[in-house]
Amino acid sequence: MEIKKNPKANVGRNSSLYFAVGLNVMLVLTYLGLEYKTYETEATKIDILMLDDQLNEDIPITTINIPPPPPPKQVVTETITIVEDVEDVEETVIESTEIGQDDIIEERIVSIEDVDVEEVEEDIEVPFAVIEQVPRFPGCKGNNDQLKACFQQKMQEHLQKNFRYPNAAQELNIQGKVFVFFLIDKTGKVSKIKSRGPDQLLETEAERIISLLPKMEPGKQRNKPVGVPYSIPINFKLRQQ
Repeated sequence: MEIKKNPKANVGRNSSLYFAVGLNVMLVLTYLGLEYKTYETEATKIDILMLDDQLNEDIPITTINIPPPPPPKQVVTETITIVEDVEDVEETVIESTEIGQDDIIEERIVSIEDVDVEEVEEDIEVPFAVIEQVPRFPGCKGNNDQLKACFQQKMQEHLQKNFRYPNAAQELNIQGKVFVFFLIDKTGKVSKIKSRGPDQLLETEAERIISLLPKMEPGKQRNKPVGVPYSIPINFKLRQQ
């Protein structure tokens, strides 16, 4: 006789369903346990007591002394009194100073002695080529032609003696001819120095050389000292090495 199991008595028939239900129950219990919050009752009571102590403190009353407001300003009212014009005012007549057609002009004879003539000295400039007596360079003697030749020779010696090529112009290879214009005034001094050249460095050096000219005997026109303009070229040229 074979022993047969009752299908209703099979315990492992719904084991997977039970396992799933149990797993879900455990997950819910774990979540509730993690999210559960607790508070310390003693700390809460202490905080409440401390807060009550602060609220019950007495606040001292401070009095502020406020100065009284200034008294109102007194308003001054001006009274206007009307005075009647009783006095008579004499009007002044202003006579005209213009001359009319009926006025007689007084004849007056003016003599030459009554007129003061003031002599004004003019700064006359006479060119070097046409002046009667050229400026005398120190050391020059002779007539007017000899003085001209000596003047030009002394100028060349002065240029050679005081010539100095600017270092900056040498480095930049600047060269050329500079025309210098100046005036030998009626006192014999050199003034009004101007120059025109290819570069400012050369112009400055040329003006420096001319400013070193000595005081001369001024040129004369009709035996009176006059100013004599003069111009001279100065050639700045670098030697090729």
